Amino acid sequence: MRIVHQDTKKGVIELVPETLDDLWHLSHIIETGDLISSRTTRRIQDSTGERLRSDRGIKKTFFMGILVESINFHKYTGKLRATGIIEHGPEDLVPLGSHHTLDLKLNYSIKITKEKWSRWAIKRVKNAVDSSKKPSAIIVAIEDDVADLGIIKQYGIDYYGPIIGGISGKRIIQKDRGKNIANFFDEVAKALSGFKDIQGIVIAGPGFTKGEFYNFLGGKYPELAKISGVESTGTGGRVGIQEVLRKGTIEEMAAENRIAQEMRFINKVLEEIGKSSNLVTYGKKEVMDASNAGAAEMLLVLDEMVREDDVEGIMNLVENTGGKVMVISSEHEGGKQLKSLGGIAALLRYGLK
Repeated sequence: MRIVHQDTKKGVIELVPETLDDLWHLSHIIETGDLISSRTTRRIQDSTGERLRSDRGIKKTFFMGILVESINFHKYTGKLRATGIIEHGPEDLVPLGSHHTLDLKLNYSIKITKEKWSRWAIKRVKNAVDSSKKPSAIIVAIEDDVADLGIIKQYGIDYYGPIIGGISGKRIIQKDRGKNIANFFDEVAKALSGFKDIQGIVIAGPGFTKGEFYNFLGGKYPELAKISGVESTGTGGRVGIQEVLRKGTIEEMAAENRIAQEMRFINKVLEEIGKSSNLVTYGKKEVMDASNAGAAEMLLVLDEMVREDDVEGIMNLVENTGGKVMVISSEHEGGKQLKSLGGIAALLRYGLK
């Protein structure tokens, strides 16, 4: 994310999203009632009366501003769409007051105007700008002749694979097995090389395959080996990837990786609940009571709830009493677990009666 212009007194911040993560952040920064302006393309009927192909008009690109009514982030297509009423644009091309959907795209500026920017929205913009400078990490869960990749994103995990090597089987001649293993490892390594600016790689799985793959990288892909570490897990696949996240291995390799931190705190909450501890509470009313008592040391809030006025009040209260606040993404497993607890939980300094 890059800030082009900022004037919070006038309620205006102009941004350029540069990654899919930035679009995800914007989906939680833009709210109903905001005025957003960006470049858009619309099909315009020719006013000259000339018959056009399929009578569908011609495409024209221009800047348009809409008053937002809804915002939707489509993770798997990488699209962020805002729908609302047209507030400004070339009047000869678009009727003001009609509805339009803006496709907010990477590397195009987006001007956001709010009546008031909350401290949490501004903080999220800053975090997005800071995070965009930090590359992602990848977990390679490898077992026998199958490898799955988990690409760690700010909004959760994108899975790639499986990559299958075809090594095992009775018909594989022993002398060909070594060649097949090398080809399999080479295919996995090439997949890793396709991701730019990777901060760290965790090679995980049961058995000896993970170590063999790490040694292969050291011999043929030393640049990948330099940023790689090996972690034992009980299984491969996506379950193995989740096990690595729970262990905090990614956090050790990249201390500021947000998703690994979120997963660890969610697991801490679940552990305390499992022990029937009085050092954890969840649900809006219960967390509000703990915050009013100054007992909340770490507040976990689902990103979908940050816009709620009473939740924002709890967040401010926790920070003002020396606690910390972590906004949890609803896109990963930990976020779904927090949602089942009411979307808000707190680890406490001391137990409450």
